[in-house]
Amino acid sequence: MQNELNYWTALSLEYANQRAYLDDLFRVYPTIPEGMREIEPQKWADVEEAFVARDNERLLTRILSFDLSPIKDSYIAYLKRDASAASRNPQTVARLCGRLYELGLDEIYKLCSQPKETNRQIGPMFRRWIEKGALGVRPVPLEVFTASNDDAILDASDAAMKEFAFQNLGYQRNKGLDFLGRFNGKYVVGEAKFLTDFGGHQAAQLNDALDTLRADCEAVSIAILDGVIYIPGRNKMHLALYENRERNILSALVLREFLYSL
Repeated sequence: MQNELNYWTALSLEYANQRAYLDDLFRVYPTIPEGMREIEPQKWADVEEAFVARDNERLLTRILSFDLSPIKDSYIAYLKRDASAASRNPQTVARLCGRLYELGLDEIYKLCSQPKETNRQIGPMFRRWIEKGALGVRPVPLEVFTASNDDAILDASDAAMKEFAFQNLGYQRNKGLDFLGRFNGKYVVGEAKFLTDFGGHQAAQLNDALDTLRADCEAVSIAILDGVIYIPGRNKMHLALYENRERNILSALVLREFLYSL
């Protein structure tokens, strides 16, 4: 079955299952948890004061000013986006504050200061890895990128890369790019994803990368995928490798070899 795959997909699959794949991948995605979120002392003092006084509106307003809410509730987002809503909806505020009083101040502080989820830190890691010169060339700004036909990687935001690809390469998808480069005179565009688990949000991430892979474009399109997709089995992620066997799906760990083979 592996022989039916695109060469680079097959190479990535072999790498993941026969070598120190995770050890090597850590160079690309060093998912080290961040430290605890900092809470400003004055803001926390206001929370304590409102908590002791059982001032519901003030307490909830202070809590919603933190990056992370200590309670999960469908109404939290609305209240965060409309500061005036708290004064108009005392029953909702009382209901939410009741849960805060049950938690207690120590637990509220603990929940509000939790570190960011690892998955939310993954996005910029691929680009940082490229910036270190892992692909043999370091990214350059647009004016340098367009000044010659030498091998180069564009240093730009995902939106700016999308715009360049739209204007110059016939890229038709209204979605930013994680990678835009030129090797041996050929342009390459793609998205990079670290798929940490099966299903849910990770499945959506996979579909997003595949949609970019299938989008109309005059460049070489690639999906730089890593993680559980390379675990053999009848799961949808792994089967997607075979459903897209004609396309360039590959691990970041073989990306350099792919680019210089063009």
